Amino acid sequence: MNDWPEAWSDENRGSRYGRGSASAQPESARVMRQVRRGPAAPPGQGGYAGVPQQPSYVDGRGHGGADGYDSGYNTGQVYGTPGGGGPGGDGHGPQRPAPDWRRRIKWTAITVATVLVVTTVGTYFWADSKLNREVDLSKVIERPEKGEGTNYLIVGSDSRAGMSDEDKKRLRTGSAEGKRTDSVMILHTGDNGPTLISLPRDSNVEIPSFKGSESGKTYPGTGRQVKLNAAYAEDGPELLVRTVEFNTGLHIDHYVEIGFAGFASIVDAVGGVEMDIPQDIKDTKSGADLKKGRQTLNGEEALAFVRTRYALKGSDLDRTKNQQKFLSALANQVATPGTVLNPFKLYPTMGAGLDSLVVDEEMGLFDLAGMFWAMKGVSGGDGTSMNMPIAGSSGGNLLWDKAKVKQLVNQLNNDEKVTVKGD
Repeated sequence: MNDWPEAWSDENRGSRYGRGSASAQPESARVMRQVRRGPAAPPGQGGYAGVPQQPSYVDGRGHGGADGYDSGYNTGQVYGTPGGGGPGGDGHGPQRPAPDWRRRIKWTAITVATVLVVTTVGTYFWADSKLNREVDLSKVIERPEKGEGTNYLIVGSDSRAGMSDEDKKRLRTGSAEGKRTDSVMILHTGDNGPTLISLPRDSNVEIPSFKGSESGKTYPGTGRQVKLNAAYAEDGPELLVRTVEFNTGLHIDHYVEIGFAGFASIVDAVGGVEMDIPQDIKDTKSGADLKKGRQTLNGEEALAFVRTRYALKGSDLDRTKNQQKFLSALANQVATPGTVLNPFKLYPTMGAGLDSLVVDEEMGLFDLAGMFWAMKGVSGGDGTSMNMPIAGSSGGNLLWDKAKVKQLVNQLNNDEKVTVKGD
C-alpha cells in the first residue's frame, strides 16, 4: 500500500532527505526567512513621495541585502551584476565605456604629422647630401655688382663621366676625353616673371683676366676673341662664369651643370617628357630620328633632340630654341603632382638628378627648387625665353648686338620686365 500523497510514488521519490523521505536520515531543519524592518524614515525622506521603506529579507544565518537569498528583489535586479550587465543592460558582462573618438582622432593626427615631419626632414638631408657642390665661385675675380633678382648659369656639358662603352654607343655621344659646353643659358628670376636666355656656344666673346681654378695663378687678359665654349674647355666652370660676367655685365649667383648621362637618366626617371616636335628630324650625328607631332620622348630620344643641329639648317640658334623648349617641358613634368606626390617617381627622379648635377658651393636645395619652378614658369606663359640678340657673324663666330645686350642687362639688373627681343 502506498501511503505517499497523491501523485507521488516510490519511483519518483528518489534519495532525497526530508519531506517524508524513507531514508534513515532525518530531514534537516529548515531555515526560515525573517522579515527585518528598518527604522521608519523621517517625514519627507526615504522612499518615494511618502511610500514606506520596503522590508529586507534575511535568512536564518544572517545573510541578506545584496548578498542574501533574495539579493536584488528589492532593487528591481534579478540576475547579473549591478547595472544590468553588458552593453544595453542585457546581463552578459560589465558595460564597456563608449569610444572616445576625439582622443583617437587627436592621436592619429599627431602620429601622421610626426611621420610626415620625420620623412620630410630625412628626405631633405638625404637630398642635400647628394648635391655635388664642386664649383667655387669665390675664385672668380673682378665680379660685377649684384643686381635685383637671382641669376642662374645653366650649363649642359658633353661630359661622359660614368658612362660605359655601351652607354656611349647607345646615346651616340662618342668617346672624346674631357668635357665641353653643349649649351649655356642664363635664367633670371625676379618679380616680373622668369627670363631664360640662351647664349649660343658659338658666341664670340673675349677671355678676360682670370685666376686659375687649380693653380690659383692670375692670368692677365690679352683681348683674345674665342667661342664661348672655349672658356669652359680652357679652365672649367669658374672661367666660364668669369667670361659670361665680363661680356654681359650680369652677376651670376648660382651655377648648375648636367652631363649627357645625367640628362638622359632624369628624363627616364620622370617617365619621359611630352614634346611637340616641329618637323621631321633625322640627324645621324646626334642619333635623332623623330617624326613631326606631339609625342613622349624617353631619355635617349630627348638627348638626341636637344643635341640636334645639322638637321635644323645647321643653325646653333635653332638648336638653342629647342633646348629651351625641352628644358621648360622637363621642369614642368618634374613639378607635376604626379611626380611630386608619387614616391615611386619622386625619389628616382631626385636621385638621378642630384647624382648628375654639379653646382656651386653655395647652392642649396631651395635654390635648386626655385630654379626648377622658374623653368616651369617659362613654359607656363608667365616668363620669357629668348636667344641673346645677335648682330651677325664673323669667321663662324656669332656676334652679339651690343646695344640690345646692354639694354637687356639693364632690365635684368633692375628686375624690370624684359622688352628686348632676341633671335
